[in-house]
Amino acid sequence: MPEPVVNLRDLLAAKERDHGGLGTILAHRVFARRPGGHGADFIDLAVLAPGTSIGRHRHGEDRETYIVLDGSGVMYRDGEEFRVGPGDVVVNDPYGEHGLRNDGERQLRLLVFATECGERDAG
Repeated sequence: MPEPVVNLRDLLAAKERDHGGLGTILAHRVFARRPGGHGADFIDLAVLAPGTSIGRHRHGEDRETYIVLDGSGVMYRDGEEFRVGPGDVVVNDPYGEHGLRNDGERQLRLLVFATECGERDAG
């Protein structure tokens, strides 16, 4: 029997000062790759209220991609700041520094996913 319909509003959990950012964002890990599995490392849905942020941070050998679903904000990537809005896709390269701040008046919703860029991508 199929699982009942679940609404993401019921799954989102508070993350205070995500990566050292401002305030509390909401997030839910929709998917996490099993050890030894294939595909994306993870897929997250994140919601940033006005005035909150994902702090500037770096990852290792993974490529993290942000897809803005709704709202707008200021993206920081490798020493540069630029505006993002609905439909924008921002690729954060391995070892790059990145962060996102909601400077708007409504929620900023985004999908975040990461893929490994080490030996697993070589094939």
